Amino acid sequence: MERSNSKINNHSNELADKIPTYKAGVRIQKALSQMGIGSRRSIEKAIQEQKVLVNDQLATIGQSVISSDRIIFDGKLVRFDSILSLPRILIYHKPDGEIVSENDPKGRPTVFENLPKIKQAKWIAIGRLDFNTSGLLIFTSYGELANRFMHPRYEIEREYSVRILGELNPEDLSKLTKGVTLDDGLAKFESISFQGGEGVNHWYQVILKEGRNREVRRMFESLGMTVSRLIRIRFGDIKLPPHVKRGMTIELGQNEVRNILKKFDIDSGDFIQTQIEDTKNKIYKSSKRTKK
Repeated sequence: MERSNSKINNHSNELADKIPTYKAGVRIQKALSQMGIGSRRSIEKAIQEQKVLVNDQLATIGQSVISSDRIIFDGKLVRFDSILSLPRILIYHKPDGEIVSENDPKGRPTVFENLPKIKQAKWIAIGRLDFNTSGLLIFTSYGELANRFMHPRYEIEREYSVRILGELNPEDLSKLTKGVTLDDGLAKFESISFQGGEGVNHWYQVILKEGRNREVRRMFESLGMTVSRLIRIRFGDIKLPPHVKRGMTIELGQNEVRNILKKFDIDSGDFIQTQIEDTKNKIYKSSKRTKK
């Protein structure tokens, strides 16, 4: 029994050595970003707008905070100790007919209505899909990860399946890969390939490294083609699993999360506590009826 207790005590001591106490403090932007409050840039903006309090005093950018500090963000109390939690990542198969917004003045369905509840954080959408576009949508609880996913310097590939009315000729294909001029500048596909079709409908698979508003649709429209169906099937290394049907979500396991953090130069060693008890992916079915 003494030997067993000794092993437990040694293990506890090892964990205690690994878990940072933040007695010296951590920058408030990093702390709140790791909690999923938002990106560091959005948190800095909130601080400038005097929406953040630390111990009943207005916060300042770069201010250090410790575990015992009382933080109020936009009128709500924040639990500081959750910054140690490993970020969570969700894959959602968005149906068309939903908007990527928490609230819609027009009362349309939003993607957030189908997501599982999350404690002491919030889901942040990585990129957007327009109302009539379906497919892969990624959410995370870590604002800094969302920010890096979308930052142009990482040149993250987006892959789509596109159905158009009509068929592209070799000249059209060349234009789309060399670049077409849109209202907001030049846009091009890294690659485009014909995937078949019947009658007037033809499918293409396209890859691009940016995500401007309705960019794929506008590129085809610049050639006089109408997109009748648009599905995102990949974002970076994350693919839409075929078994995740429309309106369903799947949560990535811890090992997958750590691998993604590593690709974006984020040290997973900064996160000790885990939010996902099971290392297997968790699938959530929507409680709402979705189109078949």
